[in-house]
Amino acid sequence: QGAEVVFHCGELGTDYPVFTTRPDTLFGATFFVLAPEHPDVLRLNDSPEVREYVNRALTASAEERGGEQREKTGLPLGHTVTNPVNGEQLPVYVADYVLMEYGTGAIMAVPAHDERDFEFARRQGLEVRQVIEGGEELPYTGDGPMTASGRFDGIHNREGFDRIVAWLESEGKGKPAVNYRLRDWLLSRQRYWGCPIPIIRCEQCGLVPVPDDQLPVELPEIDDYAPKGKAPLAAAEDWVAVECPECGGAARRETDTMDTFVDSSWYFLRYCDPHNDSAPWDREVLDSWMPVDQYIGGVEHAILHLMYARFFVKALADMDLLGAQEPFARLFTQGMITRDGAKMSKSKGNAISPRDYVERYGADTARCYILFIGPPGQDADWQDGGVVGVNKFLARLWRLAAETAERSEAAGDDPTGEPTDVLRKAHWAIEKVTADLRDRFSFNTAIAAVMELVNVASRDRDELLKSDDGVSQLRFGLATAGSLIFPFAPHLGSEVYELMAGVRVWEQPWPQADPALLSSETFELIVQVNGKLRDRVSVPAAADEAEQERLARASEKLAAQVDGQEIVKTVVVPGRLVNFVVK
Repeated sequence: QGAEVVFHCGELGTDYPVFTTRPDTLFGATFFVLAPEHPDVLRLNDSPEVREYVNRALTASAEERGGEQREKTGLPLGHTVTNPVNGEQLPVYVADYVLMEYGTGAIMAVPAHDERDFEFARRQGLEVRQVIEGGEELPYTGDGPMTASGRFDGIHNREGFDRIVAWLESEGKGKPAVNYRLRDWLLSRQRYWGCPIPIIRCEQCGLVPVPDDQLPVELPEIDDYAPKGKAPLAAAEDWVAVECPECGGAARRETDTMDTFVDSSWYFLRYCDPHNDSAPWDREVLDSWMPVDQYIGGVEHAILHLMYARFFVKALADMDLLGAQEPFARLFTQGMITRDGAKMSKSKGNAISPRDYVERYGADTARCYILFIGPPGQDADWQDGGVVGVNKFLARLWRLAAETAERSEAAGDDPTGEPTDVLRKAHWAIEKVTADLRDRFSFNTAIAAVMELVNVASRDRDELLKSDDGVSQLRFGLATAGSLIFPFAPHLGSEVYELMAGVRVWEQPWPQADPALLSSETFELIVQVNGKLRDRVSVPAAADEAEQERLARASEKLAAQVDGQEIVKTVVVPGRLVNFVVK
């Protein structure tokens, strides 16, 4: 994003538009450069020296010419252009580091604030004028106050960016602009596996498109895919030799295939109408489905594949073949699971087989650990100890449900009585897991929420089993744990839910949180002795610091722990914990 600035060549009466991302540095422009391919280079100077330079530059690839390590070369063309902001005459050069495919093939050169321009200016003995203050060495590419910039002196360059563009637009010498760094896409490949290019080569008619009624062109079966200096399809003579659709004479199919990015650029459109035998899709059907609501993919595809997909959809929309302007409504790129910090691969011998863990711990543990290992958008390192931890959690949930079933009878569909911690925690977990799945794909924190619920149920189980109301809330809490863990550990989750609720979890709607139970009237206060956990006590939400300390001191477990010892210090972290230092 930047501006298009017009530089005028009075000697030829020609305007040269330039795209720049740094209009704030316009006062620092000291020369002007055209790409060797620019059509006006030879118009400005057609000397043998310039012609030779242009021809030599064109033999190098864009990558070679744009490389940072490549020496910046060029020649003066003997003309000048006018800088629109200060009227200065800038000498015009041709230089190979400027590429025609970017912008307009012409640049304003600001050597004090651009590394390539700086290198070229030093080699050519051109002026280097600093117009942004900051940095001890040139070129300086950062931000700062503007200087040597006329009426814009003293203002920050970010503000100067907008003000200079506005001035250029008001004077008819420029305008805001966006430049996309797109290059031509060579999509032909000398490979077997790809879409055949539907072109027939005829000596009489030239290149002839395959008629619509012969589409799609399907790949023939071949025995040898190995490269031999030409496309593998060239050896499939029966497939290659065809009649020309126009003259009926002998002709040959194109044997290159398309880049496989072509396939992946529109496959999702075909998914909308996969059984259509007469067209890639029906427009009405396609428009009822598109765009894709949620796209999930690896970060390695986040640039090329997605850019190509957007290109295809926008091009097809321009052709009025579909209504969607964007292929994907939402994008999520997942991270990678590594081993000892390295990407897993068979060649490195560090790949992990899920089968080994399924056989040892069960499928639920393997699934749960993979989802619990870390934020799904980041890389995470596989740790066998983490697998064991998840397995212990699932085993604990099962034991808790099984023992609760043995010691109680179902007490109705809904929990009864005054809300307890386990009931409030169950509704909190419903709210948390739902948001984590729906809004954030945060599977690890969703599983952690179920773990918190199980911790509260385990802590309070014996007390809850003393009353019918307690039983109903304990069973509800464990049934909730079963339903919430079901997407991650379906086998165990379904068993726990049916054991507690008496019905199949997959026949039930997703649980809904009760807003009235989300604002807890109490909270769990941790009681520590010398920094070690000794108890958890339920405390009214309105309790002040003194009341929290009093309730912590009333803990029976604390009394047993400090019996005969002196409490020398008490540390209260309101709303979280009370730590007693004893000796």
